[in-house]
Amino acid sequence: MKGGVVSARAGSSPGTRRVLVRPPSADDCDAFVEAMRASRRFHAPWLSMPRTRDAYAAYVERSQRPSSAFFLACRREDDAIVGFLNISEIVRGSFQSGYLGYGGVAGLAGRGYLTEAMHLVLREAFTNLGLHRLEANIQPGNDASIALARRCGFELEGFSPRYLKVGGRWRDHERWAIRAETWRAARGRART
Repeated sequence: MKGGVVSARAGSSPGTRRVLVRPPSADDCDAFVEAMRASRRFHAPWLSMPRTRDAYAAYVERSQRPSSAFFLACRREDDAIVGFLNISEIVRGSFQSGYLGYGGVAGLAGRGYLTEAMHLVLREAFTNLGLHRLEANIQPGNDASIALARRCGFELEGFSPRYLKVGGRWRDHERWAIRAETWRAARGRART
């Protein structure tokens, strides 16, 4: 999907008509940096996103690696950035897996935008990207992120102490994952 826009078609998945997801571009720099600066306290201590033009340029460069598929979630009505969803460290071969990171924009949280965007990204991951599994590593206590993962069909697989360095500290994480067959079964149930 590199370079394309993923949006819901009328009648596809319920509740996915307010957002679309698309790769980040250089043109998004000012809007993204502004959104991440405004979201700094909202994201702390869970994650840190680019808040300068140089950091954003490096983010866009990482998004173009073959092992990545980064998406901005944008509101259809005005193209406002409402969040981001990044698939990274995609491993092909017999694994067909990647890691998913995501976050919303302060002031727009709690409106269901990221849930809609997550459904679009899962569809992209398990169809066009051909992945079998996505894993989201979430810090205990990040209730909003855990609720989103659970709502979208991720299952808790385990706990990893001092797993990732975030904000200069090694932090514990829960490992949440979803497999293609789990996603397909949930879509089938939603249609009936």
